Amino acid sequence: MTATFDHAAGQPSGPEPPVRLSLTPEGATRGRLDGAWWPRSHDLLRELPPLAATLDPKWGRITRVTVNPAHWPVIPRRVPVAGHVIHVGWFEQEQDADEVMVFSFIPLRLELLVVPPDAEASAAEWLMTTASDPANMRTGTDLLTAAGVPTADQPQTGG
Repeated sequence: MTATFDHAAGQPSGPEPPVRLSLTPEGATRGRLDGAWWPRSHDLLRELPPLAATLDPKWGRITRVTVNPAHWPVIPRRVPVAGHVIHVGWFEQEQDADEVMVFSFIPLRLELLVVPPDAEASAAEWLMTTASDPANMRTGTDLLTAAGVPTADQPQTGG
C-alpha cells in the first residue's frame, strides 16, 4: 500500500483531513512494525473511524484494535464506524505502549507505531518513514526515543 502522509500543517480544506498513515510497502518482507499512524488527538472515538475507512478497502473490515491506556485517556469498548463496530481492548504488558494493533476480518494483524498527536512534523515524518521501512527492527518506544519524542512511559510535560 502506498504511504499517505499529511505534510500540511495548516487547516484541512475538506471536512475530513487525510489519515496520517504510513505502511510497509506491499510485497515487502515485514520489519518489526507494519508502519505508523499519527492521529490528530487522543480521542479514539474521533480517530478510529477515519483509520478504519482508510484500511478497510485494502486489508478487510477492521474488527478489533488493541491500544495502551497511556495514549488514550478514554478507551471505549466499541467504536462505531461506517456500517460496523470496532471492538477496542487494551493491554498494558503484552504490547509496546507506543503501538496499536489493528485486526481485520480476513484475518490480518497490523502493528503500528502511534506517533503522538503533538509531535513536531519533522520528527513525525522521520518516524512514519522509519516505522514503515521493512529493514526496521526497533519497537515503537525505541523509535520515539531515537527521535527525541516523549514515549507513553515518559509523557511530555507542559511548558
